[in-house]
Amino acid sequence: MTGRAALRLSRLRRTIPEGRTTGPAEARGGRPRRRGAQPKVVALGGGMGLSASLAALRRITGDLTAVVTVADDGGSSGRLRDELGVLPPGDLRKALAALCGDDDWGQTWARVIQHRFTSQGDLHDHAVGNLLIVALWEQLGDHVQALDLVGKLLGAQGRVLPMSAVPLELQALVKGHDPARPDDVDTVRGQATVALTPGEVQSVHVVPHDPPAVPEAVAAVLDADWVVLGPGSWFSSVIPHLLVPELLDALTETKARLVLSLNLAPQPGETDGFSPQRHLEVLARHAPKLALDVVLADEAAVPDRDLLTEAAKRFGAAVELAPVARPDGSPRHDPELLAAAYDRIFRMHGRIGPWR
Repeated sequence: MTGRAALRLSRLRRTIPEGRTTGPAEARGGRPRRRGAQPKVVALGGGMGLSASLAALRRITGDLTAVVTVADDGGSSGRLRDELGVLPPGDLRKALAALCGDDDWGQTWARVIQHRFTSQGDLHDHAVGNLLIVALWEQLGDHVQALDLVGKLLGAQGRVLPMSAVPLELQALVKGHDPARPDDVDTVRGQATVALTPGEVQSVHVVPHDPPAVPEAVAAVLDADWVVLGPGSWFSSVIPHLLVPELLDALTETKARLVLSLNLAPQPGETDGFSPQRHLEVLARHAPKLALDVVLADEAAVPDRDLLTEAAKRFGAAVELAPVARPDGSPRHDPELLAAAYDRIFRMHGRIGPWR
């Protein structure tokens, strides 16, 4: 890491208010955890991919922090963002729901915050959790404090943080976005538009180009034992974390081990036709200095392990194949199987910690 980057991280650490570096247990008013009692895990992503990862990880650790993208501009989140100028709350809400426990309290609140209104008026399709989160932001004037309070109400088994304190606009260079001009490269703006483009996404960036990271998110990455990146929409949920300079600096400086969890199938529009190794090649173009320890993929989704292994070497990573998909054949992760895969990776590729 450059001297400039180190100075930037040092300054960022000093901006974290005293008492705001607590883990999930402390944030909920519980007893501080003995360091080393269980793995400290940070999961980066957004949408349903991050939810799947969190649903698995909460089964093997209680010291869990989600760092969530804030570039969504569609649906209820987009409407609240446009009307009130707030961070898009939708992916944050989904992460909180994924961290709810399996007891009646947790499952009831998970359903409540995910509930969407159906009407002929302005409330149509708004999610209850989105309105709750935004209301607390307005009441408290603090993104992190408000999300910690929602997590406490839900009994969330972990902590949820936005990756940046400002809403981001995702922009992509797309070849063939207009089917009438298949060879032209256009700039496509907005996460919802990028996710559905019929063209080939060449690269993405965010506006503003140097967004501020949330200090607590940086602190969590620096203090983690493991950082999990993915699965999720590659260009709109996974790669954006690497476009926040302070967060990328933390990922390159941290002593934590990093595992990249690949998707079960290409996403129509955004990564249509991508092989597993193509996902890694795209990641390397956006963050050439990023190092990984493990690349996790479903064994049935990898047609050529040798090609994936070669691509993973670019990051210094080993490849772990495991059955992590739901048995019904849908391209969705099974929480129990994914939890077993993460647990095995944490034990095999890290130290066998006292949490075992």
